[in-house]
Amino acid sequence: MSNTNRSGRGKNRRNSAAPQGKGKVSSSRQPGQSTQSSRPSIRQFEKEVRPHGASQSGVRSKGRNRESAPIEGLPVSKNDETIIDIIGMNHDGEGVGRADGYTLFVQGALPGETVRVRVMKTKKQYGYAKLLEIVKASPDRVSAPCPIYDQCGGCQIQHMSYAGQLAWKRQLVIDNLQRIGKLNVLVEDETGVTEPEQAEPEHAIRVLPTMGMDEPWRYRNKAQVPIGVTEGGLVGGFYAKGTHRIIDMETCLIQHEHNDEVVAKVKEIGSHFGISAYNEETGRGLLRHVVVKKAFRTGEMMLVLVTNGRDIPHKDEWIGSIREAIPQVASICQNVNKKQTNVIFGDETRVLWGRDVIYDFIGDVQFAISPRSFYQVNPVQTEVLYGKTVEYAGLSGKESVIDAYCGIGTISLFLAQHADEVYGVEIVPEAIEDARSNAMLNEMRNVKFEVGASEDVIPRWKEQGIEADVIVVDPPRKGCDPRLLDTILEMKPERVVYVSCNPSTLARDLRVLEDGGYRTVEVTPVDMFPHTVHVESVAMLVRDGADV
Repeated sequence: MSNTNRSGRGKNRRNSAAPQGKGKVSSSRQPGQSTQSSRPSIRQFEKEVRPHGASQSGVRSKGRNRESAPIEGLPVSKNDETIIDIIGMNHDGEGVGRADGYTLFVQGALPGETVRVRVMKTKKQYGYAKLLEIVKASPDRVSAPCPIYDQCGGCQIQHMSYAGQLAWKRQLVIDNLQRIGKLNVLVEDETGVTEPEQAEPEHAIRVLPTMGMDEPWRYRNKAQVPIGVTEGGLVGGFYAKGTHRIIDMETCLIQHEHNDEVVAKVKEIGSHFGISAYNEETGRGLLRHVVVKKAFRTGEMMLVLVTNGRDIPHKDEWIGSIREAIPQVASICQNVNKKQTNVIFGDETRVLWGRDVIYDFIGDVQFAISPRSFYQVNPVQTEVLYGKTVEYAGLSGKESVIDAYCGIGTISLFLAQHADEVYGVEIVPEAIEDARSNAMLNEMRNVKFEVGASEDVIPRWKEQGIEADVIVVDPPRKGCDPRLLDTILEMKPERVVYVSCNPSTLARDLRVLEDGGYRTVEVTPVDMFPHTVHVESVAMLVRDGADV
């Protein structure tokens, strides 16, 4: 997850899932007491856009709607109520149940539950239903601690115990490897006990338990908060599910506490000085976003005010009040974005006070973090993820390693501590500038970075005589470019380490590499984003005939 050009990674605000009404059930079961997995595996459907503003109760008059005619032959129709068993959970965190064989997706339902639902929308092969009542609760059901969980789309599975989340994410990876990749996965439970019929499978992939956090709260080091206005002053928080209506937020349980404090202080002082909020519809107003970055190891903080113009009223007083209230702030910057767009940052960034960067560490490697540079949002798990990457690379200090999609060089610099030479390539020029600066900051001279597409640069390196013993890939959600996979097969490194943020594209690409002469030995899921549906994975592949 170390590259800057991956679209939406860690930023997707999918609809959260929460039971409603009298059906909301709380369990006394605590995290760490999971007893069930999300088997059987569930077919994933292409993501559908939900109709916003759909009726949540009652039958609409036909004369007031232009709805399509009911689909004949289905066992249920819109507005029907039925009781179903939830047999699994899809990649969006929705419970999956069946009504007389017809698949229904139910937001807020967990595997193993029996629920009463109202059908909200039907298609030929599947439909959507609203959770009305939990008839039988899952042992993994817990009360979501966030007070705005039902409204905010930032987290999707806070209502599931943390142990249950880790088990589900592992099963999600397994399901994708088997169904999409058609790969032979060693079937074993969380304790490592293998099912009898697969006691000694040939070349089976071992999927290890998901590596989770000891404390899966307050883990995010970056907040990007949209700003709006009410009669009481500025508001800032998250967009309501499926809308751009801002829900004011005082605290976010997955953000570092200091991020909350800075956002609150900016809103308070901005309201005091009459700062206007940007209006998406009119294109008027000044303050668009407040971006806060927190360095966990050094304690330094950066504040970025994203504005619709350069002039900030009462700028000096505002900055002085923030410095006094939050002494950890080492950098206050302004980013100017005058475009009518959903993109947060504009092209111009300037320092209002302090340094242009803050510093943090991942392991023993130091990084300079600028206002627009990509940096992992969960530093604790980043060290876990990169540690597993280095382990799978199997480095002795003599190898040449290529890091495709290297971003600002986070993985490259980790690898450089254990390899002879590391070559990083990234298509974003600004990221390569940061990568080179970070290499100089750590006095690492065995790393070379180049701008360009991996599938173009790596063959050129090969022509120059650069051979790779190990190739590491960390692509965006869409997975590796097919030409890069072809390049890997032509380079024939002894090992390939695939860091993935999307189990489905991971499975697809592993299938290509296996067909080209590689064997996937082991996959480890890593929970970088607790309480969300996202899961990272690290896969180790070796060339056929090579020793593990």
